[in-house]
Amino acid sequence: MMALALTIAAQAQVETVDTAQFVAVYDYECRTQNDEAAPVTDRMQVVVQAGRTVTKSMPYSAYPVYDDESEPDVAAGFQEALMHMPTVWTGLPTGQTTVREFIFPHEYEGYEPTPDLAWTLTYDTLTVSGYLCQQATATFRGVEWHVWYTEEIPSSAGPWRLRGLPGLIVKAESEAHTFCLAGLRMEASPITAPEQNPEVHRMKYAKLLKHKNEIYSNREYAKNPSYYVPDLWGSITDMIALNRNGQQLLLANGGHPLLTKAHVYQPLELE
Repeated sequence: MMALALTIAAQAQVETVDTAQFVAVYDYECRTQNDEAAPVTDRMQVVVQAGRTVTKSMPYSAYPVYDDESEPDVAAGFQEALMHMPTVWTGLPTGQTTVREFIFPHEYEGYEPTPDLAWTLTYDTLTVSGYLCQQATATFRGVEWHVWYTEEIPSSAGPWRLRGLPGLIVKAESEAHTFCLAGLRMEASPITAPEQNPEVHRMKYAKLLKHKNEIYSNREYAKNPSYYVPDLWGSITDMIALNRNGQQLLLANGGHPLLTKAHVYQPLELE
């Protein structure tokens, strides 16, 4: 609870860089295998704040719901940790993309010029979540995407790093991943910058992506998610043990889930 209080206090101090014109909530699925190679489908939600100059995509638990007094869903936080979804700021700073994510035991920040996605537009249409959509395809960093976008919502935004079409991306599919719009909120919420933290490891995004893929793509990862940490217990600065439905959940280093089992990593980017 102390870690949670510190997190809330830090959120109150971060800089506001834009105001959302709307907030889109996506259901995100990842088709993978568990530590015994049995097929599983992981599920979580992704929130996208679309502003005039900055778009912020994040796991649902990272979205500050200012009028919500309920306790954080710890189990949902562990599910998000299985799926490795970062927080992405497109257009912060101008012309750049900034990515933040926690790879135990450290938090990382990657930065790079915002890449253009070479979309091929098609004449195929589909009604998704009540919106008439057109299809587009692109290969982004080694992963082929088929997406449906709607000009009924004039925004170039989309979930995660998918963007750049003449309408909001409503659905996106690759071999292992699916995003689908679950809800749209017309709310002018503040878009906040990454929290200023001197302990965050900042680097070019290509280096961060390589580091992430090398760790999670290792065969050892699913059975022993902390295999790459040479001194696991020595790297833990604080820990909370919770019991949820008979299962013990460990939060460490500021309230981050500490996984004891994981699923086979399905990267959103290969290169």
